[in-house]
Amino acid sequence: MAKKPTFNDILRAAINDVVDHGFDKAERMEKWLEKLRLAAMESLPSESQMEQWLRDGLVSRYKKLVDGGEIARINPGVSTFTLRNLAPKMHDELTKRIMASAQLIKLNRKKSIDATLQRFAGWMSSVPAGGTEQTKKRETKAEVGKALSSLPYEERRVLIDQSHKLVGSINEVVAESGGAIAGTWHSLWRMSGYNYREDHKERDEQVFLIRDSWAHKAGLVKPGKMGFYGDTEKVAELPFCSCYMGWIFALRSLPPEMLTAKGKAALADARAKLAS
Repeated sequence: MAKKPTFNDILRAAINDVVDHGFDKAERMEKWLEKLRLAAMESLPSESQMEQWLRDGLVSRYKKLVDGGEIARINPGVSTFTLRNLAPKMHDELTKRIMASAQLIKLNRKKSIDATLQRFAGWMSSVPAGGTEQTKKRETKAEVGKALSSLPYEERRVLIDQSHKLVGSINEVVAESGGAIAGTWHSLWRMSGYNYREDHKERDEQVFLIRDSWAHKAGLVKPGKMGFYGDTEKVAELPFCSCYMGWIFALRSLPPEMLTAKGKAALADARAKLAS
């Protein structure tokens, strides 16, 4: 049985044909665009395979985060009982992230195939009828196929980015349900190879107040120099941001300047009761 031509085989044949004949008629372009589209689709893993790959990757990250205790280490102020009760909400975030990731992969696949066809059509339309001897076939093939060849890398980036967003969304569930009053921003700018944002580096280890928390509503706390969390973008909100928040649940864990006079009095009273 003859081996089925690959996408690269079809692209090579298309380039050779255009070099020989040039852009002499629209039918020639239509024929090759359709062949390239079909070959590109067949060269990629099926959507079900990609969804399973995404699901496996995100489920693995979820298990480390939730079942492996990472979320508890990030948030030592939250009880094990609270985390157990939050399990359904955290799993909902996993489901939403899997769905979002699958949609992104589909969009990236279509974008890559469309870009490949657009590059081929753009190149072909520049070749005069009758063909040319000026085209460098290898360079043309690489340029036309660039978008498709980079797709696996982009898909890995989607998984990495969605994993960070999964951590951020689950962490916010914990903050909201656990009664967090503030959070400390953590940037991974020290990590080798991480393309951090300069303003995120400046936020590293800085404390942001949570607007309308129980402590804020009670008049016990006030924003420090960084203001309220969410007034600018949140951690993991921007593409490929790996920052995360460590939540603060107790007045005693806040910088003194973020306590109001009422808050300082309440903290002093609590400490006095513990000492007596």
